Amino acid sequence: MKNKFIKIKEELGELIRNGQMEAGSLLPSENDLAERYSASRETIRKALNLLSEEGYIHKVQGKGSIVLDVSKFDFPISGLVSFKEISKKMGHRAKTFVEEFEKISPTAETKKKMRLESNEAVWKIYRVREIDGEKIILDKDLLVEKYAPELTKKICQDSIYEYLEGELGLTISFAKKEITMEIPTEEDRRYLDLEGFQYIVVVKNFVYLDDASMFQYTESRHRPDKFRFVDFARRK
Repeated sequence: MKNKFIKIKEELGELIRNGQMEAGSLLPSENDLAERYSASRETIRKALNLLSEEGYIHKVQGKGSIVLDVSKFDFPISGLVSFKEISKKMGHRAKTFVEEFEKISPTAETKKKMRLESNEAVWKIYRVREIDGEKIILDKDLLVEKYAPELTKKICQDSIYEYLEGELGLTISFAKKEITMEIPTEEDRRYLDLEGFQYIVVVKNFVYLDDASMFQYTESRHRPDKFRFVDFARRK
């Protein structure tokens, strides 16, 4: 049987997701919620803490809890961040599934794309990102094997960038990005929940280390209804 604060959290989360509590509005006070759910204020606080950790609300001291927009997720265009770093704001709402993980010999197309001069091995990694129970991102990675010869499926499920930088001491420096709208492939439809969607957003990343060596090519294939691609521009 679920704890009462978890049930309250789930009910409030559902109200936020379906728009009955609008983004930018204030949640009822702790006293009002305690009365509504016949619960103690301590139970309400536990529920609100979980909602805050999972990105549903933002607690402001002296003001209350502000409902956040959970219908879309902000993905930075110019930034170079891992999904794990983004998903920390979502708490337990986000999950990663490694669908394919193998070491392959590069095709002629891969060699050209990744500027490989030899047949050095490449890791092929497919990861599906699930948010709020829906599979809405397919990340297709190619990573030059010599930079991470001991890579594992478990590392891929957690964070490749965290492993490369934290464990191997590599410096991921910059990336060239291309963003297009494409018709979903059979592969997209096999891995993602795309019923009713005729297009997907594809972000292609060509990622380099600080010595300008390209070590990774990624196609991040997004269902279009869940994301805002954001940037900050300054006129010089």
